[in-house]
Amino acid sequence: MLSALHNDALGKLVVRLAVGGLILFHGVAKLIDPGAIDWIGGLIEGYGLPAFLAYGVLIGEVLAPVMAIVGWQTRIAGLLMAGNMLVAFLLVHTGEVFQLTDNGGWQLELQGMYFLSALALVFLGSGRMAVKPD
Repeated sequence: MLSALHNDALGKLVVRLAVGGLILFHGVAKLIDPGAIDWIGGLIEGYGLPAFLAYGVLIGEVLAPVMAIVGWQTRIAGLLMAGNMLVAFLLVHTGEVFQLTDNGGWQLELQGMYFLSALALVFLGSGRMAVKPD
């Protein structure tokens, strides 16, 4: 019975669809509201870097999730999404590392889940159910 539930390819597809699909929503929101890119650019300028680097968020939140969803260069897509989450953490969330929510959860559990799921794709790859299986 349990052997019938063992399907690595399907499990990898579920992870790809989950992390890619959920991060893609954030990227589409930034495409719809370009002011978000300007806001990120302001944060980046605060570190002495050029504001145009803010457009890199579209790589991590649009291009990479689409790559993961379809299963093309999934390991690279996972690396790009994980890198995007690290930058988001450094720009916006460093003050929340040791905070808990009102319900007792970690303040950064969503960001942590995105980061760790993207990192899992780096190690798992796409599986067989992909445009370019690896």
